Amino acid sequence: MSTPHPLSATSYAARIAFVVELAERLHSYGTTAQRLEGAVTAVAQKLRLECEPWSNPTGLILTFSDPNRPLGDSDTTRVIRLPPGENDLYRLSETDRIAEEVMAGRLDLAAGHAALEQLDRPRSKRWRAMQVVAYGLAAGAVASLLRLPWLDIGVAAINGLMIGLLVDISGSRPRFKEALEAIAAMFAASMTVLVASFIAPLNQNTVIIASLIVLLPGLALTNAVNELTSQHLVSGTARFAGALTTVVKLAVGTVIALYLTELIGLQPQIRASRPQEAWVEWCGIAVAAYAFAVLFRAHRSDYPKVMAAAAGGYLISRFVGLAWGSPAGIFLAALTLTAVGNAYARWGNRPGAIIRVPGIIMLVPGSVSLRGLLSMIQQQDVNVGQDAVLAVLNILLALIAGLIFGNLLLPARRNL
Repeated sequence: MSTPHPLSATSYAARIAFVVELAERLHSYGTTAQRLEGAVTAVAQKLRLECEPWSNPTGLILTFSDPNRPLGDSDTTRVIRLPPGENDLYRLSETDRIAEEVMAGRLDLAAGHAALEQLDRPRSKRWRAMQVVAYGLAAGAVASLLRLPWLDIGVAAINGLMIGLLVDISGSRPRFKEALEAIAAMFAASMTVLVASFIAPLNQNTVIIASLIVLLPGLALTNAVNELTSQHLVSGTARFAGALTTVVKLAVGTVIALYLTELIGLQPQIRASRPQEAWVEWCGIAVAAYAFAVLFRAHRSDYPKVMAAAAGGYLISRFVGLAWGSPAGIFLAALTLTAVGNAYARWGNRPGAIIRVPGIIMLVPGSVSLRGLLSMIQQQDVNVGQDAVLAVLNILLALIAGLIFGNLLLPARRNL
């Protein structure tokens, strides 16, 4: 077996190419600006490069120089346009492992670059089918967490499954993808109204929101405020605007569907009923945890950790919230899962995102933001919108406080 070439023997251009490839992948796999920039800077230093990264949700600017050459003699800047990233815990973990092996000298840059490119192999039909099914499971599980009637749970699950199909179809149709949220909301709202009109009463808005749960930008809102608090103002502002745009598209699609069904004379039967026993909520927790493990694209060996983190975050916020109030529950859950994620990264030498991201997914304020906007539009009452904004702010503040103090409680040694 040949020994990897030392980094000092690798060309300047090859080192830049590896760092650029690494940065693009971290961005594509949903890494926030502060963590991406920290990781890229650390790798560049190991490769004997000076790098000034700048990340935003839709692109990267990377400026390189060789410290062994005169100032200004080797400056290179790469401007890269990228679509917003999506969480992919398996590929993020593999990217981190490859970077660690390159920095440790167990892989040369050529082999490391080839290993990164192997991550782009096409997804199997089975994998895509599991993603679609997970949309349905997540929607039904969230309806179960809310203890909705069985018909409501079934409608939400079927809506979620069909939305998963729409998401899968949109992957190869860029124009369709631009309108995906609005189309998905129109479909979910239309199906819900049809069932409530011809079969039996439903908790209309709650079923619609449960159906759309995976598309709601709660995690994006949390990441945006987190970036703002870490002084990544441009990235945080852009991510926040993107999250708000997603909420607006979901609300627009829902309102259009409700308006059209009203025009054709449908009169849905609406109720407010949550009759389920406690065991239904517990089953919902387990199913939701599994669904999010699939949707975050974790490796099968990581499913137990991802599921435990998702369920743990929800349970901490639930029981602490019952005792001391919802903000306290969300704060303690975020703090605990952040500290546990940092501990896992520190001693497990793997990305803490495997624990941290699923740990807060059931705490984020996506459903609250959509519910508030829908209520404000339906009732034409600004006061309702103000109440929704306050509710979202309370959740975001508690989450961000938990993330900040969790990092203080047990500082991370790794950026991911």
